[in-house]
Amino acid sequence: MTTEGTAAEGTAADPAPEPAGPAPEPAGPAPEPAAPAGGRWVGALSLANLGVWVGWFGPLQLLLARQAEQLTPDHKASTLALVTGVGAAVSMIANPVFGALSDRTTASVGRRIPWVAGGVLGGAAGLLVLAAAQSVATVIAGWCLVQLALNAAFAALTAAVPDQVPPRQRGLVGGWLGVSQVVGILVGTALATVAGGVVGGYLACAVFTVLAAVPYVVTRRDTPLSPAARPAFRWRTFLGGFWIDPRRHPDFGWAWLTRFLMNLSYSISTMYLLYYLTDAVRYDGDADNGVLILTALNAVTLLSTVVISGIRSDRSGRRKSYVIRSGFVISAATLLLAFWQTWTGAVVASLVLGLGFGVYTAVDFALLTDVLPTAEDRGKDLGVINIANALPQVLAPVVAAPVVTHFGGYTALYALAGALALAGSVLVRRIRSVP
Repeated sequence: MTTEGTAAEGTAADPAPEPAGPAPEPAGPAPEPAAPAGGRWVGALSLANLGVWVGWFGPLQLLLARQAEQLTPDHKASTLALVTGVGAAVSMIANPVFGALSDRTTASVGRRIPWVAGGVLGGAAGLLVLAAAQSVATVIAGWCLVQLALNAAFAALTAAVPDQVPPRQRGLVGGWLGVSQVVGILVGTALATVAGGVVGGYLACAVFTVLAAVPYVVTRRDTPLSPAARPAFRWRTFLGGFWIDPRRHPDFGWAWLTRFLMNLSYSISTMYLLYYLTDAVRYDGDADNGVLILTALNAVTLLSTVVISGIRSDRSGRRKSYVIRSGFVISAATLLLAFWQTWTGAVVASLVLGLGFGVYTAVDFALLTDVLPTAEDRGKDLGVINIANALPQVLAPVVAAPVVTHFGGYTALYALAGALALAGSVLVRRIRSVP
């Protein structure tokens, strides 16, 4: 990504520095930023986001599955479901809580940066616990620490977008975040594959996750909150704030539901990919390398659509049509996995899935930032949205394990994933305030 560009392309140079002299202490977050986010900051944000996804998906794509296979070879699927399910439950709680805490943070460096720095360090510590784990209980503890800490970082990084990026540029920034997500998944998978076993994979992911966040922390571009502007803390008010009444905010409710359905489809599609290759496709080579190849192919087509679709949605001012069409493409990819269970079919499905998910990743994120109820609670509200990312990780193994075992195998599993993606794309039409 270039560090400079024109405002029309959404990568304008960083704003000129303020005149010398003490800056007035802000009373609270501005409702909407006006100046475009500069390319250097967007690049640092994307790199930090990439590191978080490496910390998540190195384990999720390969390492946790391999540990489950080593520790409980006769019950690997159920062990993997237990570990990922408990971790996702922690994620579901951690993301909105840390988002809300970052909304209230009055550190001199800003509201979000302290949580990014602390989150990646805690996530690396969890990965080290996983590297040393010799029991299922230790794996669960380590993975829960990873989920807890990296969700603190992710909540802060996500909330920084509506803090710093004007609405007309959010499709582009969402596109770059989509790039960092898929490259993070690819890099995490690659590190897990080539680092020399489970222990080496965890160590490599830990180091990468920390180093990737350094440029963002060093930029020190954040929105400070003065202590006087922070509301008084009351447990009842704090906890009650996590319920956003869909009757008062229907567009937020529909955005949450559609994201949940799309992510449940995606979680079902990817969580059992390693076992799909070994048990259904009967892949001749190393299944770890097969997962890496499919992830790389998915990344190639995703990268071809993710940024350009974000730019086009910014220019047209339209979001829903992009999200709807991307859902149809994702559904088609899952149906290929359901009914064409060969290595060739898996390759084609990965390419198609990348095309659809690239558009969805960029534009749906921009759509979500357009339906947030209040400026003051961006971190918390995006954290509530991110429950729609985490909850499917809890439900996917609960749904997938019995389907694979008793109700039709991988054909039924991926057909279900296709139906969920189709439902999610159709229901986007119910959002009224976004064109």
